[in-house]
Amino acid sequence: MAESGRARVRTGITEVTGPSMVPTLLHGDRMVVRYGALVRPGDVVVFRHPLQQDLLVVKRAAERRPGGWWMLGDNPFNETGDSTDYGAVPDELVLARAVLRLRPRPVHQSSLRARLSWALSAVRPLRADSSASRRLRAR
Repeated sequence: MAESGRARVRTGITEVTGPSMVPTLLHGDRMVVRYGALVRPGDVVVFRHPLQQDLLVVKRAAERRPGGWWMLGDNPFNETGDSTDYGAVPDELVLARAVLRLRPRPVHQSSLRARLSWALSAVRPLRADSSASRRLRAR
């Protein structure tokens, strides 16, 4: 427990692989995550795959359902590997909520203008997106 009486929330950095969260997250992006943080509908979360618990997955928590969270990817063209395949994800498998996206700087960017453009877009907060949650539930 922290001195203020609140439990400490750990943070970490994780890397995104695959296209399931495009356009929100791209392959190679990094995320700052808060382990043990409260999850709300629309949050981007990291969880253990219900059928392969050594595999960590990044998806959007679309809604609460009996048995846990219904997880969906943001990419409408990649409809596999989410709750439509394995059902609701139990709370004990949800590890962290993403709070920031960190986009790595492309190696080929050498001009000052390109570096400034990257710097202005590299760090973005990942907030709960309830409109995405409603849109995703319709699938």
